[in-house]
Amino acid sequence: MTSDAKSKSTVGRLKSRPQFLAVRAGESRRGRTFLLEVLDRQEPDTDARVGFTVTKKHGNAVERNRMRRRLKEAVRQSAGFAMKPGHDYVIVARREVLTVPFAELAAQLGDRIKNRPKPRRSEETGSRKA
Repeated sequence: MTSDAKSKSTVGRLKSRPQFLAVRAGESRRGRTFLLEVLDRQEPDTDARVGFTVTKKHGNAVERNRMRRRLKEAVRQSAGFAMKPGHDYVIVARREVLTVPFAELAAQLGDRIKNRPKPRRSEETGSRKA
C-alpha cells in the first residue's frame, strides 16, 4: 500500500466527552441498526475522527463490547475510506448491530457515511396540517 492510500484511509478516534458532545450539534443520519452523527470541523487538512457509543440499555457489557467491536471492524474494513477529512463521526449503536450480517452492516455504514439523508416529506412540502 502506498503512503497516499494509507493516509486517505486514516481515521482518528474521539476520546473525550466534550468531543462527543460537539458532534451532537452536527447532522444526524438515522439507520436501521445505528444512528450516525456527523460534524464538519471546517479543518480539511486533518484526518477524520470516529467515536462509538453503545448505551447500557442495549445489553450487558459482553454484548455492548461485541457491538462496539463489530462497528469498529466495519469502519476499518470499508467505511473508513468514505469518511471525509476534517469531519467527526459518532456511531450510536442499536441492538440490531448484533444480529445483522456483517456484510450488510458494513454496507449500511458506508452508505450512511457517503450519502446525506433525504429530506422528510414535511420538510420538502410543509406539514399536511397547515
